[in-house]
Amino acid sequence: MRPITLSVPFFLLTAPAMAAVPQVVTDIPAVGSLVAQVMGDLGAPEVLLDQGANAHNYQLRPSQARALQSADLVFWIGPEMTPWLDRALQGVAGGTAIELLEAAGTHKRAFDAPHDHEAEDEHADHADEHGAEEHGEEEAHAHSHEGLDPHAWLDPGNAQVWLTAIGDQLAAADPENAATYAANAEAARARIAQMDSEISAQLQPVHDKPFVVAHAAYGYFADHYALHVAGAVALGDAAAPGAAHLADLRADLQADGVVCAFPEAQHDPKQMALLIEGTNVRLGAALDPSGSSLAYGPGLYEALMRDLGTAISTCLSAE
Repeated sequence: MRPITLSVPFFLLTAPAMAAVPQVVTDIPAVGSLVAQVMGDLGAPEVLLDQGANAHNYQLRPSQARALQSADLVFWIGPEMTPWLDRALQGVAGGTAIELLEAAGTHKRAFDAPHDHEAEDEHADHADEHGAEEHGEEEAHAHSHEGLDPHAWLDPGNAQVWLTAIGDQLAAADPENAATYAANAEAARARIAQMDSEISAQLQPVHDKPFVVAHAAYGYFADHYALHVAGAVALGDAAAPGAAHLADLRADLQADGVVCAFPEAQHDPKQMALLIEGTNVRLGAALDPSGSSLAYGPGLYEALMRDLGTAISTCLSAE
């Protein structure tokens, strides 16, 4: 499958016109939602990740492998997020794969970037997140997960950038419907801007209250809304927490004044409950950063972001 790097001028990437609306495949439901909003009534993308599945560790079913083979366009985050799709794409002869992390204008961050706890603006110009700066699994204070953080859709600014890139790619593949794709992308950007403003207002009163999460997936969300992530149980997407790290994290709960601890959908909440047992830390609702527990479709992205905002603000603001 021919990959596309979207950091170069788009006119260099224009493909020949197709006779019909392109067949589109996406990796995770959040991306599927963005693509569905741009396609509108013209068609719907197929989302490879099954409902309730883990985005980082997945095995394609035969029907999904066939869909990938026949796809005209594949929109995905990139190999850092879904390595299983990276392997599958290498065996696909046709179509075009668009790696959204490489779209021009995408804000990218590293897992081990420090968070600016003094930021007063809820957007904070994408201040770096503190959550992945915790302790390593084998040695205290050693980073176990460094490099690019792929959870970039959790920054609504990136979602708006990607809507434009998605619309451009669909228009190049299907010029007859270019105006529709452009209009749908513009409307989706406006909806996300409104959503972003409302979530900002919702989270502003609790932006300085520390909390811990199940794994280091929330840096973009925390950066954008100036939230204080004090630690993560699992520092990497596939990393199992070591005993030393858990002991250090438990000690930090009191030292950092942690208010809430959030388990994660598709993961057993017992470990988080045990971590905070005997402390004053409240157990929050399970977070779902990929949206795989939600109803798939164009409304999923907004539901995902609003659910995160509501879960975090509800727990942190509780008396």
